[in-house]
Order: sequence, then structure tokens, then C-alpha cells
Amino acid sequence: MTRDVLGWLLDSDPAVRWQVLRDLTGAGADEVTAERNRVASHGWGARLLALQEPGGQWDGGTYWPAQDDDPTGQPWTATTYSLLLLRDFGLIPQSPQARQAIALVRESSRWEEGNQPFFAGEVEPCINGMTVALGAYFGENVDSVVERLVGEQLPDGGWNCEAERGSALSSFHTTICVLEGLLEYEQAGNGTTESGTARQRGEEYLLERRLLRRKSTGELISEDWLRFSYPTRWFYDVLRGLDYFRATGAPPDGRLAEAAELVRSKQHRDGTWLLENTHPGKVHFDLEAGDGKPSRWNTLRSLRVLKWYESSTGR
Repeated sequence: MTRDVLGWLLDSDPAVRWQVLRDLTGAGADEVTAERNRVASHGWGARLLALQEPGGQWDGGTYWPAQDDDPTGQPWTATTYSLLLLRDFGLIPQSPQARQAIALVRESSRWEEGNQPFFAGEVEPCINGMTVALGAYFGENVDSVVERLVGEQLPDGGWNCEAERGSALSSFHTTICVLEGLLEYEQAGNGTTESGTARQRGEEYLLERRLLRRKSTGELISEDWLRFSYPTRWFYDVLRGLDYFRATGAPPDGRLAEAAELVRSKQHRDGTWLLENTHPGKVHFDLEAGDGKPSRWNTLRSLRVLKWYESSTGR
């Protein structure tokens, strides 16, 4: 990593800066915490918190905005995806701003699918994976949602939102959402033997396919997975898969080698990675300059994935 890239990353929003300090510079805990504290009161974090409505929702809905009139794609402005961004930003769960926001969600936000309270979850595993990640991160009880997810794991080891409509094979998109939720749940100190076993089986589902290939034939599953997005929303890509495994804290499995090489190969001469695959739909505000432009989020995530991978493998 060049000195210029590090400076470029640090010349950014607190949501990016504190993670760069923690993951790439070796800064002390006090410096990292001080920068992370700014997420609630400066930049993107403060801006997003200010958009929460008095009734507890963002844009009038839990998963879908009150007015879904965006012809370009799925809208990303309702409560679920707003909270996922705040989690990505690193909003400190114990901060007064987070506690106020989460209390409003807990009291008022109900799923469009069945009018359940937010932290009781929904019916689709991908959405429930997000719910578990958010509940565990912000200190809410999501035990019943985890139990449901454990019971819905498919024989091949993953999950699929289409299972209730007859699908017997797992989806990478759904599986990564569930795995991220189960990992957050365990890291919050709530894991059970059952949730840990389910997470390990889900990891094996991805690893058997080397994060990108069919188990049966070895062929590439989707070209889209080779193009990195941020925010990832509910979509899988190889960088998201690798960043999940990094977040587990375990040494990299040998079956991640091809995926890691793909990430390495996409670094540009100036040391950055591009934003390549923005998922269309209405947003509160832009976090990047657009597809085809250098992306601070993808550069941060790629550098920390490679740092983790190379520190263990020497490659």
C-alpha cells in the first residue's frame, strides 16, 4: 500500500477513517475509539441518524419505503437498510444516538410481511440474517430469529429465501446474509452450540465452492460476483465473502486462494480498487463517486482482506 492511498483513505468520513486506523495503520485503541465516536455526530452517520422519522422509521417503512416509486431498482431507504449502513459505519451501539434510534425501532417498526415487531424477524432467511446481525450488534434479543434460521438450514449447508417456494438448493446471496448474522450473534456472546454448528456448515458450503464456483463442475457461477459493490445490500460478491471470513478471526482456509488472488488482481496501479457494481435503487445519499471510480470502501475492504490473508499464508 502506498503512502498516498493511506492518506486518501484517511481523508474521508469518520465511518471509513476509524476502520482504516484500526485495520491498516496499527493506531492505538484510544485513537481508534475517538474517531469512531465521531460517527454519531459527524458525516454520514450523523446525516443518516437525522433522517429517522419521529415514528421510528426511515422513509416510512421497515423493509420497503412508504412510497416505492423508484423505477430503477429496489429502494434502499427504509429502516432495514438504513440500520445496516449504521452498522457498517460502526455507530457505537452504546452511544446515546444509537440507543435512541434503536428504541424507536423496537417500539414502532413492524414488518410489512406480517406486522411483527422488527427484532422478532420476518419469514425470509436473508432478511432474518440481517435482523440477527442488527439485533446482535445493537444489543437486542434475536434468539427466536436465530432458532428459526438454524431450523431452516438446507441439506447442502446454506440457506435460500426461495425454500418456502420449493427450492432445495442454497443461495450464496441468502447464505452470506445469514452467516454475517450468526457471526455477529456469536461475537456478541450469544452463540449456542446449534448456531455455531450451523455457521460452520454454512461456511463449508461457501468453501466447497471456493466462494465462486459450482461444486459439481467447477465452473464460475456468476460474473457479477467478480465485480465488487458497496453497499452490498443483500447481494453476494467475492469480496464480501472474503471479508466475512476475515471477520471470523480464523486463519484463512486454503480454498480461499483463488478468491484472494482475484482481489489482488483488481488493484489498480495507483493502489486503489474501483466501485464496480452499484445495485440500483433510491438511496438517502451517495457514499462513493460512482461505478468505474476509485472506491474508498472497496479499497479499505480489499486491503484488510489481503492483509489478513497474506499475514497467515505469506502469499
